Amino acid sequence: MQVHQGYQSFPKLSFPVVTTGTFDGVHLGHQTIIRQLTEQARKHQGESVVLTFNPHPRQILQPESANGLELLSTLEERIAQLSMLGVDHLVIIQFDLAFSQMSFLNFIKEVLVGKIHTRKLVIGYDHHFGSNREGSFESLLAHGSNYGFEVEEIPAQVINEMAISSTKIRKALHEGHIAIANSFLGRPYELSGEVIAGAQRGRTIGFPTANIEIADKKKLIPANGVYAVEVMISNSARTIHGMLNIGTRPTVSNDGSRSIEVHLINEQVDLYGEVLRVQFHHKIRDELRFADLEQLKQQLKRDKETVLDFFA
Repeated sequence: MQVHQGYQSFPKLSFPVVTTGTFDGVHLGHQTIIRQLTEQARKHQGESVVLTFNPHPRQILQPESANGLELLSTLEERIAQLSMLGVDHLVIIQFDLAFSQMSFLNFIKEVLVGKIHTRKLVIGYDHHFGSNREGSFESLLAHGSNYGFEVEEIPAQVINEMAISSTKIRKALHEGHIAIANSFLGRPYELSGEVIAGAQRGRTIGFPTANIEIADKKKLIPANGVYAVEVMISNSARTIHGMLNIGTRPTVSNDGSRSIEVHLINEQVDLYGEVLRVQFHHKIRDELRFADLEQLKQQLKRDKETVLDFFA
Protein backbone atom coordinates (compact mmCIF):
# COMPACT_ATOMS: atom_id res chain seq x y z
CA MET A 1 0.00 0.00 0.00
CA GLN A 2 1.26 3.44 -0.91
CA VAL A 3 0.73 6.10 1.77
CA HIS A 4 0.31 9.69 0.56
CA GLN A 5 0.55 12.69 2.89
CA GLY A 6 -2.14 14.88 1.38
CA TYR A 7 -3.74 14.77 -2.05
CA GLN A 8 -1.89 17.55 -3.85
CA SER A 9 0.63 15.25 -5.55
CA PHE A 10 -1.54 12.17 -5.94
CA PRO A 11 -0.60 10.24 -9.11
CA LYS A 12 -3.11 9.86 -11.91
CA LEU A 13 -4.50 6.30 -11.92
CA SER A 14 -6.36 4.55 -14.72
CA PHE A 15 -9.46 3.73 -12.63
CA PRO A 16 -9.42 4.93 -9.00
CA VAL A 17 -12.14 3.41 -6.79
CA VAL A 18 -12.42 5.64 -3.73
CA THR A 19 -13.91 5.77 -0.26
CA THR A 20 -13.59 8.33 2.54
CA GLY A 21 -13.79 8.16 6.32
CA THR A 22 -11.95 8.35 9.62
CA PHE A 23 -12.05 4.54 10.09
CA ASP A 24 -11.16 4.65 13.78
CA GLY A 25 -10.58 1.06 14.84
CA VAL A 26 -11.06 -0.30 11.29
CA HIS A 27 -13.83 -2.50 12.74
CA LEU A 28 -16.00 -5.05 10.91
CA GLY A 29 -18.35 -2.34 9.62
CA HIS A 30 -15.39 -0.48 8.11
CA GLN A 31 -14.03 -3.73 6.74
CA THR A 32 -17.29 -4.32 4.85
CA ILE A 33 -16.79 -1.01 3.05
CA ILE A 34 -13.11 -1.69 2.36
CA ARG A 35 -13.88 -5.19 1.05
CA GLN A 36 -16.43 -3.75 -1.40
CA LEU A 37 -13.90 -1.06 -2.37
CA THR A 38 -11.17 -3.57 -3.23
CA GLU A 39 -13.62 -5.88 -5.03
CA GLN A 40 -14.80 -3.01 -7.23
CA ALA A 41 -11.20 -2.01 -7.95
CA ARG A 42 -10.41 -5.56 -9.11
CA LYS A 43 -13.61 -5.74 -11.14
CA HIS A 44 -12.67 -2.58 -13.07
CA GLN A 45 -8.96 -3.44 -13.18
CA GLY A 46 -8.34 -0.29 -11.22
CA GLU A 47 -6.82 0.64 -7.87
CA SER A 48 -8.44 1.18 -4.46
CA VAL A 49 -7.99 4.54 -2.72
CA VAL A 50 -8.91 5.40 0.87
CA LEU A 51 -9.09 9.05 1.93
CA THR A 52 -8.77 9.39 5.70
CA PHE A 53 -8.30 12.28 8.09
CA ASN A 54 -5.79 13.17 10.77
CA PRO A 55 -6.39 14.30 13.44
CA HIS A 56 -9.87 12.95 14.15
CA PRO A 57 -12.39 15.57 12.87
CA ARG A 58 -14.07 15.81 16.28
CA GLN A 59 -10.82 17.13 17.74
CA ILE A 60 -11.13 20.15 15.42
CA LEU A 61 -14.90 20.60 15.13
CA GLN A 62 -15.83 19.84 18.75
CA PRO A 63 -12.67 20.56 20.73
CA GLU A 64 -14.42 20.71 24.11
CA SER A 65 -16.12 17.32 23.78
CA ALA A 66 -13.06 15.91 22.01
CA ASN A 67 -10.94 16.45 25.12
CA GLY A 68 -12.38 13.17 26.35
CA LEU A 69 -12.25 11.48 22.95
CA GLU A 70 -10.32 8.24 23.08
CA LEU A 71 -9.25 6.56 19.86
CA LEU A 72 -9.42 2.86 19.09
CA SER A 73 -6.45 3.08 16.77
CA THR A 74 -3.46 5.32 16.33
CA LEU A 75 -2.66 6.57 12.84
CA GLU A 76 0.08 3.94 12.58
CA GLU A 77 -2.37 1.18 13.54
CA ARG A 78 -4.92 2.44 11.01
CA ILE A 79 -2.28 2.37 8.30
CA ALA A 80 -1.28 -1.19 9.19
CA GLN A 81 -4.88 -2.47 9.25
CA LEU A 82 -5.84 -0.85 5.94
CA SER A 83 -2.71 -2.26 4.35
CA MET A 84 -3.62 -5.76 5.56
CA LEU A 85 -7.07 -5.35 3.96
CA GLY A 86 -5.46 -4.91 0.56
CA VAL A 87 -5.92 -1.16 -0.01
CA ASP A 88 -3.67 0.12 -2.80
CA HIS A 89 -3.45 3.81 -1.81
CA LEU A 90 -4.05 5.62 1.47
CA VAL A 91 -4.33 9.41 1.36
CA ILE A 92 -3.95 11.09 4.76
CA ILE A 93 -5.65 14.48 4.71
CA GLN A 94 -4.62 16.99 7.36
CA PHE A 95 -7.94 17.92 8.95
CA ASP A 96 -8.05 21.52 10.13
CA LEU A 97 -10.61 24.31 10.30
CA ALA A 98 -9.91 25.46 6.75
CA PHE A 99 -10.47 21.98 5.35
CA SER A 100 -13.61 21.50 7.47
CA GLN A 101 -15.16 24.55 5.81
CA MET A 102 -14.76 23.16 2.28
CA SER A 103 -18.20 22.67 0.74
CA PHE A 104 -19.08 19.20 -0.46
CA LEU A 105 -19.25 20.48 -4.06
CA ASN A 106 -15.74 21.92 -3.82
CA PHE A 107 -14.60 18.67 -2.23
CA ILE A 108 -15.93 16.83 -5.28
CA LYS A 109 -14.42 19.26 -7.79
CA GLU A 110 -11.07 19.93 -6.11
CA VAL A 111 -10.31 16.64 -4.37
CA LEU A 112 -12.33 13.70 -5.68
CA VAL A 113 -12.17 14.78 -9.32
CA GLY A 114 -9.41 17.39 -9.55
CA LYS A 115 -6.71 15.49 -7.63
CA ILE A 116 -7.82 11.87 -7.20
CA HIS A 117 -9.62 11.55 -10.58
CA THR A 118 -12.25 9.32 -8.99
CA ARG A 119 -14.06 6.91 -11.31
CA LYS A 120 -16.14 5.15 -8.66
CA LEU A 121 -17.00 6.19 -5.10
CA VAL A 122 -17.99 3.62 -2.45
CA ILE A 123 -19.61 4.93 0.73
CA GLY A 124 -21.28 3.50 3.80
CA TYR A 125 -25.00 3.88 4.42
CA ASP A 126 -25.98 7.39 5.64
CA HIS A 127 -22.45 8.70 5.10
CA HIS A 128 -22.16 12.50 4.86
CA PHE A 129 -19.19 14.75 4.23
CA GLY A 130 -18.28 18.32 3.40
CA SER A 131 -19.04 21.47 5.38
CA ASN A 132 -22.06 20.92 7.68
CA ARG A 133 -22.26 17.31 6.39
CA GLU A 134 -24.18 18.56 3.36
CA GLY A 135 -22.82 15.84 1.06
CA SER A 136 -25.21 12.84 1.01
CA PHE A 137 -25.66 9.79 -1.19
CA GLU A 138 -28.42 11.57 -3.13
CA SER A 139 -26.31 14.68 -3.73
CA LEU A 140 -23.37 12.52 -4.81
CA LEU A 141 -25.58 10.68 -7.30
CA ALA A 142 -26.80 13.98 -8.68
CA HIS A 143 -23.27 15.29 -9.24
CA GLY A 144 -21.50 12.03 -10.07
CA SER A 145 -22.78 11.85 -13.63
CA ASN A 146 -21.73 15.46 -14.20
CA TYR A 147 -18.18 14.77 -13.08
CA GLY A 148 -17.72 11.32 -14.55
CA PHE A 149 -17.85 8.98 -11.56
CA GLU A 150 -20.25 6.33 -10.27
CA VAL A 151 -21.47 6.13 -6.68
CA GLU A 152 -22.18 2.92 -4.77
CA GLU A 153 -23.68 2.89 -1.28
CA ILE A 154 -23.35 -0.10 1.04
CA PRO A 155 -27.01 -1.14 1.67
CA ALA A 156 -28.55 -0.08 4.98
CA GLN A 157 -29.47 -3.66 5.91
CA VAL A 158 -25.83 -4.76 5.65
CA ILE A 159 -24.64 -2.06 8.05
CA ASN A 160 -27.61 -2.38 10.41
CA GLU A 161 -27.39 -6.18 10.64
CA MET A 162 -23.80 -5.87 11.85
CA ALA A 163 -24.87 -3.32 14.50
CA ILE A 164 -21.26 -2.23 14.94
CA SER A 165 -19.95 1.20 15.81
CA SER A 166 -16.80 2.69 17.26
CA THR A 167 -18.92 3.99 20.16
CA LYS A 168 -20.06 0.48 21.09
CA ILE A 169 -16.48 -0.78 20.98
CA ARG A 170 -15.28 2.05 23.22
CA LYS A 171 -18.06 1.27 25.72
CA ALA A 172 -17.14 -2.44 25.78
CA LEU A 173 -13.47 -1.66 26.42
CA HIS A 174 -14.30 0.83 29.19
CA GLU A 175 -16.31 -1.92 30.87
CA GLY A 176 -13.62 -4.55 30.40
CA HIS A 177 -15.70 -6.61 27.95
CA ILE A 178 -12.78 -7.63 25.78
CA ALA A 179 -14.60 -10.48 24.00
CA ILE A 180 -17.36 -8.10 22.83
CA ALA A 181 -14.88 -5.47 21.63
CA ASN A 182 -12.82 -8.10 19.80
CA SER A 183 -15.90 -9.55 18.13
CA PHE A 184 -16.78 -6.09 16.76
CA LEU A 185 -13.21 -5.39 15.69
CA GLY A 186 -12.74 -8.79 14.08
CA ARG A 187 -9.36 -9.10 15.84
CA PRO A 188 -7.84 -8.54 19.30
CA TYR A 189 -7.73 -4.97 20.57
CA GLU A 190 -4.15 -3.79 20.90
CA LEU A 191 -1.86 -1.25 22.50
CA SER A 192 1.73 -0.36 21.68
CA GLY A 193 4.27 1.45 23.79
CA GLU A 194 7.85 1.71 24.96
CA VAL A 195 9.08 -0.12 28.06
CA ILE A 196 10.16 2.36 30.74
CA ALA A 197 11.77 1.95 34.15
CA GLY A 198 9.48 1.00 37.02
CA ALA A 199 9.78 0.35 40.74
CA GLN A 200 10.86 -3.27 40.03
CA ARG A 201 8.72 -4.64 42.88
CA GLY A 202 7.56 -7.52 40.71
CA ARG A 203 11.07 -8.97 40.64
CA THR A 204 11.05 -9.36 44.43
CA ILE A 205 8.08 -11.76 44.28
CA GLY A 206 9.05 -13.65 41.15
CA PHE A 207 6.85 -11.78 38.67
CA PRO A 208 8.95 -9.13 36.91
CA THR A 209 6.88 -6.77 34.80
CA ALA A 210 7.55 -4.39 31.94
CA ASN A 211 6.02 -0.94 32.41
CA ILE A 212 4.54 0.28 29.14
CA GLU A 213 4.25 3.96 28.25
CA ILE A 214 1.66 4.65 25.54
CA ALA A 215 2.93 7.44 23.29
CA ASP A 216 -0.46 8.52 21.93
CA LYS A 217 -2.36 10.03 24.87
CA LYS A 218 -5.64 9.77 22.92
CA LYS A 219 -5.37 5.97 22.67
CA LEU A 220 -8.13 4.23 24.64
CA ILE A 221 -6.90 2.20 27.62
CA PRO A 222 -9.28 -0.60 28.68
CA ALA A 223 -10.80 -0.84 32.16
CA ASN A 224 -8.58 -1.52 35.15
CA GLY A 225 -7.93 -5.21 35.74
CA VAL A 226 -5.80 -8.20 34.84
CA TYR A 227 -5.83 -9.50 31.26
CA ALA A 228 -4.59 -12.47 29.28
CA VAL A 229 -2.56 -10.96 26.44
CA GLU A 230 -0.17 -11.81 23.65
CA VAL A 231 2.94 -9.67 23.32
CA MET A 232 5.20 -8.95 20.37
CA ILE A 233 8.58 -7.33 21.03
CA SER A 234 9.48 -4.48 18.64
CA ASN A 235 9.07 -5.72 15.06
CA SER A 236 9.27 -9.43 15.87
CA ALA A 237 6.46 -11.63 14.57
CA ARG A 238 6.87 -14.00 17.53
CA THR A 239 4.14 -13.79 20.14
CA ILE A 240 4.64 -14.39 23.87
CA HIS A 241 1.84 -15.12 26.33
CA GLY A 242 1.56 -12.65 29.15
CA MET A 243 -0.63 -11.31 31.92
CA LEU A 244 -1.13 -7.59 31.98
CA ASN A 245 -2.35 -5.32 34.76
CA ILE A 246 -3.97 -1.95 34.19
CA GLY A 247 -4.59 0.10 37.30
CA THR A 248 -3.25 1.95 40.30
CA ARG A 249 -1.41 -0.97 42.02
CA PRO A 250 -3.30 -0.47 45.31
CA THR A 251 -1.28 -3.12 47.19
CA VAL A 252 2.06 -1.38 46.68
CA SER A 253 1.22 2.26 45.87
CA ASN A 254 -0.94 5.02 47.28
CA ASP A 255 -0.36 7.74 44.72
CA GLY A 256 -3.34 6.74 42.54
CA SER A 257 -1.40 6.94 39.29
CA ARG A 258 -2.49 4.53 36.57
CA SER A 259 0.02 2.20 34.99
CA ILE A 260 0.17 -0.60 32.42
CA GLU A 261 2.43 -3.50 33.38
CA VAL A 262 2.88 -6.84 31.65
CA HIS A 263 4.54 -10.04 32.87
CA LEU A 264 5.84 -12.29 30.09
CA ILE A 265 5.18 -15.90 31.03
CA ASN A 266 8.23 -18.17 31.02
CA GLU A 267 10.38 -15.48 29.39
CA GLN A 268 13.38 -13.63 30.77
CA VAL A 269 14.49 -10.84 28.44
CA ASP A 270 15.77 -7.30 28.93
CA LEU A 271 12.97 -5.11 27.62
CA TYR A 272 14.02 -1.58 28.58
CA GLY A 273 13.70 0.68 25.56
CA GLU A 274 11.88 -1.96 23.51
CA VAL A 275 8.49 -1.26 21.95
CA LEU A 276 5.87 -3.83 22.90
CA ARG A 277 2.72 -4.54 20.91
CA VAL A 278 0.08 -6.05 23.21
CA GLN A 279 -3.08 -7.84 22.04
CA PHE A 280 -5.93 -8.26 24.54
CA HIS A 281 -7.72 -11.61 24.59
CA HIS A 282 -9.52 -12.02 27.92
CA LYS A 283 -10.10 -10.17 31.19
CA ILE A 284 -9.20 -12.45 34.11
CA ARG A 285 -10.33 -10.32 37.03
CA ASP A 286 -10.65 -6.82 38.44
CA GLU A 287 -7.71 -5.14 40.12
CA LEU A 288 -7.67 -5.96 43.85
CA ARG A 289 -5.98 -4.69 47.00
CA PHE A 290 -4.14 -7.39 48.99
CA ALA A 291 -3.05 -7.33 52.62
CA ASP A 292 0.60 -7.90 51.77
CA LEU A 293 2.98 -8.93 48.98
CA GLU A 294 2.69 -12.63 49.85
CA GLN A 295 -1.05 -12.60 49.15
CA LEU A 296 -0.40 -10.72 45.92
CA LYS A 297 2.22 -13.31 44.95
CA GLN A 298 -0.20 -16.21 45.52
CA GLN A 299 -2.87 -14.47 43.43
CA LEU A 300 -0.39 -13.88 40.62
CA LYS A 301 0.39 -17.59 40.59
CA ARG A 302 -3.32 -18.31 40.15
CA ASP A 303 -3.55 -15.63 37.45
CA LYS A 304 -0.68 -17.25 35.58
CA GLU A 305 -2.45 -20.62 35.57
CA THR A 306 -5.63 -18.94 34.36
CA VAL A 307 -3.77 -17.34 31.47
CA LEU A 308 -2.07 -20.62 30.52
CA ASP A 309 -5.41 -22.45 30.66
CA PHE A 310 -7.03 -19.77 28.51
CA PHE A 311 -4.44 -20.01 25.77
CA ALA A 312 -4.35 -23.81 26.01
